[in-house]
Parts: sequence; structure tokens; C-alpha cells
Amino acid sequence: MATIMDDELRFHLKIRNEDVGRYVILPGDPGRVPLIAEKLENAVQIAQNREYNVYTGYLSGVKVSVCSTGIGGPSAAIAVEELIDSGADTFIRVGTSGGIDLSVFGGDLIIAEAAIRAEGTSYEYMPQGYPALADFSVTSALAKAAEKLSGSEPGERFHVGVVHSKDSFYGETNPERSAVCDNITSRWDSYVKCGCLTSEMECAAIYAVGLTRSTMQKKIRCGGVLTALWNAERSKKNLPDTICHSSERAIQCAIDAIKLLIEADS
Repeated sequence: MATIMDDELRFHLKIRNEDVGRYVILPGDPGRVPLIAEKLENAVQIAQNREYNVYTGYLSGVKVSVCSTGIGGPSAAIAVEELIDSGADTFIRVGTSGGIDLSVFGGDLIIAEAAIRAEGTSYEYMPQGYPALADFSVTSALAKAAEKLSGSEPGERFHVGVVHSKDSFYGETNPERSAVCDNITSRWDSYVKCGCLTSEMECAAIYAVGLTRSTMQKKIRCGGVLTALWNAERSKKNLPDTICHSSERAIQCAIDAIKLLIEADS
């Protein structure tokens, strides 16, 4: 029986199998895609539909793509699902976040080796209690790339650790607006105590898709590098902080990590 999913174009991304590379960079913002694509060789726009903007070019002679995911887990999961169906197997999320641990300053890079599943999408893929983990090889490549791009001053450093993935942006910045404010606040406080580095909205969903779509024949590898725009906990405590509005260092970190992965995979 024919269905709406039978078209040769992927239902949401509007791409074909040959349109994307094995390696894909995943920003949230569609407007950030052409900025990242400028760092590729001979990059061209493949498709644009809804929140999904897709470019493909080359790094080290290997096809690499950039695809925006929009905001939040549901749209990110759709993107990764359809990219996997189109032949991709290695994904790096490039995003922004709000710092939690007091060691994080605005401008610092965070390599997300695992994500707290404080959202809903990952529960459509994995049972409660199963961790949303990044791939070790991707995390290692990102950490190696970040080390070369980082300095010793606040706002120039990098961190590797656990991040918080949520569904409500304003649950972080203005929890008092919610009817379940006490629940949000108590959970947040527990993440602070456990040393969670930063809060964002997509890593858990992306990692969940990658973990559950992996097979013996094809392993799906996911990782993420985030820019801390500021630190929410430092703001609460009136501690000094730095404010950052640029994702340039995180973008370069992802580009350099993919080059390392290409070299290792070859």
C-alpha cells in the first residue's frame, strides 16, 4: 500500500540518498548553516524546508553536510532519522547553552559526553534509566580539537562532561512562570549538585536516535560541542561572568573534529 512516506525525497528534509555525506554538522539555527558551509569546499545548498536548511560540501576530499535541526528534541530527531536514512552515520551538534556549573563562563566550549534526559523525545526511543551517551570517538575528536582552540582565561576554556537537555527554554530562565515551578527548581538544584556543566535542548534526543538506530552493520556516532552564552548560576549568585554571542569557536571545533574523524576512519 502506498503511503506519504514513499516519495523518493525524505518527507521533511526534502533530500535524496546521494545528497548528503557520511559526516553531518547539526546547528539548530537555519541561518547558521551557510556560515558553517563557508568552511567547506564547494558547498552548495541541497534543500530548505520548514526549519531544515541543508548544504553539502567537502572536507579533506570527503563529502560533508550541514543540516539545521530547529529548536528542541522533536525536530532534531526527525532530522537525524532522515539523514541516517539518506546515508549519514556521524553527527556533531553545534549549539548554544546556558552554563550551570560555576566553572563555566560565557564563551567556554562544552563537549557533551552525555545528556540528562529532562525532555520528552528521548523517551520515544529509549527506556527510562538508559543514558543518552555520545560516541567516544566523536567526543575524543571534539576534545582534541577544542584543546587547540582554547586558552586559559574565563571564556576561552573548554570542558568535557554532562549537559542538561530540556524542552522548555523559559523553564531555565523563568521557572516561576510555570505551574510546576517547584518541581523544575528542585530538579535543577540536583543537577547543580551533580556538576552538570550547561543546559541546552537537543543533545539527548540526537544521542537517543543515534544509539537506537545503530546496528551491527552500521554504527551511528553522535557528539556535540556547545558554546556557553552565559552562566545562569553565576548570574543568580551575582558572580562575575562573561557574555558571548558568537559560535565561531564551536563551529571551528566541529570542523576540525570532523577532519580528525575522516583521517582516523580512512
